[in-house]
Amino acid sequence: MFHCNGWTYTWAVTLAGGTHVCLRRVEPALIFAAIAEHGVTHMCGAPVVLSMLIHAPADVRRPFDQKVKIATGGAAPPSTVISQMESMGFAVTHLYGLTESYGPSTVCLWQPGLDDLPLDEKAAFMARQGVQTPMIEEAAVMNPATMKPMPADGATMGELMLRGNTVMKGYLKNPSATDEAFAGGWFHTGDLAVMHQDGYVEIKDRAKDVIISGGENISSLEVEEVLYKHPSVMEAAVVARPDEKWGETPQAFVTLKPGVAAVTDRDIIAWCRGHLAHYKCPRYVTFGPLPKTSTGKIMKFDLREQAKAG
Repeated sequence: MFHCNGWTYTWAVTLAGGTHVCLRRVEPALIFAAIAEHGVTHMCGAPVVLSMLIHAPADVRRPFDQKVKIATGGAAPPSTVISQMESMGFAVTHLYGLTESYGPSTVCLWQPGLDDLPLDEKAAFMARQGVQTPMIEEAAVMNPATMKPMPADGATMGELMLRGNTVMKGYLKNPSATDEAFAGGWFHTGDLAVMHQDGYVEIKDRAKDVIISGGENISSLEVEEVLYKHPSVMEAAVVARPDEKWGETPQAFVTLKPGVAAVTDRDIIAWCRGHLAHYKCPRYVTFGPLPKTSTGKIMKFDLREQAKAG
């Protein structure tokens, strides 16, 4: 019910004759109790909320019979988080959008045959940002220099661009920023993405989050996806750290699961080396809680400052 009135989700539930179950704070025990006692069928939460539910202690979990549909967005959820939620009885829908496009602009729509895939493959598909919602005229992955669409091969990276009825008119009293954001007649999201052959968009990174090490582009999301698959990792974020030799090098910030045995930076780096090209692997690892905004987004700008400070 906050930030653009919940992108009108609040009114849609009321229009459909649904019952709202409201909580004063995000707490796993309260969420599980509400689901069990009120028969909750639909809910929303940022990926950090999903992570809280996954790692909730056994004594606060409550069994429930219904399949709970949960929409998530605000940050790209790792496929591991999606698969773990699915195994707990939640059906995850991935949404993508920005304040400039009035929230959700794309949705990873369910496709026939998805439920027949192994859970890991299904989760990898569901981690995509998907196709445009009805109020968006078009979502395209384009070359920002030529404004030509990139090939739908799932590999060639461009910038995700939007146009449609819910896209803003511009930035208040900032015509230069508006002109830059709408160069070529499209809204430039600043997200780097690929277009798959089936027309589904998959974001690879924010342009400002790409790490350029020795002339090679490294996707922070790709490295984070590997980190989330480590059995002891609960949360992870990767940012660029200045490096005299390479220009930039990846630094990982990691929150371990409660009660796990001691894990060292060497363990984390070795894990990454077993799953990634070596130049993509973090050379530095910092353990501890990750700074977040009030909506649960990890504050990468804060982490970048920490990385700069060494």
